[in-house]
Amino acid sequence: MTNKKILIIEDEVSLTDLLVAKLKKEGYEVDFAYDGEEGYGKISVFKPDLILLDIVMPKMDGYEVLEKLKDEGNKIPVVVISNSGQPVEIEKTIKLGAADHLIKTEFNPDDVLEMVQKFFGIESETKKVAPSATISSVKPTVDLELHENAEGKKLGITVLLVEDDTFLREICTKKLAKDGYTVYSAIDGEQAIANVEKIDSNIVLLDIILPALDGFQILSFIRASKKESLKKVPVIMLSNLGQEDDIKKAMALGANDYLVKAHFTTEEIAAKIKEVLAR
Repeated sequence: MTNKKILIIEDEVSLTDLLVAKLKKEGYEVDFAYDGEEGYGKISVFKPDLILLDIVMPKMDGYEVLEKLKDEGNKIPVVVISNSGQPVEIEKTIKLGAADHLIKTEFNPDDVLEMVQKFFGIESETKKVAPSATISSVKPTVDLELHENAEGKKLGITVLLVEDDTFLREICTKKLAKDGYTVYSAIDGEQAIANVEKIDSNIVLLDIILPALDGFQILSFIRASKKESLKKVPVIMLSNLGQEDDIKKAMALGANDYLVKAHFTTEEIAAKIKEVLAR
């Protein structure tokens, strides 16, 4: 149990109720407000240790709350809950002092809890083994899951999708298989590394934030491969945030393109694959 206080400023009632219930269950003291003005007023009274802040709200939006906190010199860490995760939005909130971001379309209550624990220095049970993993420590794991068009349509193009978000992985594989691609999916970095040299993929879709090994490590492994076809395979990075430093790092390591998840539908991801392959 913990005596840490969390203030949620979010106008979506159902989301707020869900987060309040989750965090209270873990022992946090939680208060909330459904608009920016009320939420800002509660900061000085409730004295939270962490604020979860929506951007688009009535009366006072998240930018205004951040501006007021910055002007006051208030150092309470603020995690922005973003509707879109657009780079311009993220850049603006970072300049205003936001400590981190969550994108509504991509997180669940466990992700929020994990981020909260990170700020309070509490190690997540699900992530404890992640920091110790290295490329050399990877051992063969379960084979990658194969997805093909049940109706027989085939383009003769193999896609490797490395993505730990179950929902996104499922909708992407269904869409790509329906379009005629042969799709192999991996749920984490270790599974991808252990199997990537076994398949002759024509293109790789690679998440950055993964359990154990991140996307940058996997990309480095691919580009350093002695297998020529793997070394030159096109790689599209998938990111939650799209921060400029991540984009630069990915491109420097040899990525062919970069997609911010919140900005793209599965139709657009399929179109991006065609575009990259056409190059």
